[in-house]
Amino acid sequence: QVQLVQSGGGLVQAGGSLRLSCAASGPTFNYYTMGWFRQAPGKEREFVATINWRGDNTYYADSKKGRFTISSDNYKNTVYLQMNSLKPEDTAVYYCAASAYEGAQDVNKYDYWGQGTQVTVSS
Repeated sequence: QVQLVQSGGGLVQAGGSLRLSCAASGPTFNYYTMGWFRQAPGKEREFVATINWRGDNTYYADSKKGRFTISSDNYKNTVYLQMNSLKPEDTAVYYCAASAYEGAQDVNKYDYWGQGTQVTVSS
């Protein structure tokens, strides 16, 4: 059974930075893609970024490019999301997830999810 444990997040002032981590345990992730999603109050869960375990294929939502960076450490089985120049509209619960589809951006293509972590950006 795959388990995803998230850490990071918290309260930050607009313009600040945060780094989220997602540690995976259980079966190997040789054929899986890892993704980051977020969900704000009253809104649908939206795609943020995705990366394969080889680290040679990444995708970003257009609104996140230039500010957010996804990376992975295959040795540690950990995926990261570096968030810079944060804005109040970035406030949401952030989730990491695992998928059998490389480059998957749809919520329905992800089978395993982390517990979520709150990111709050104050103005």
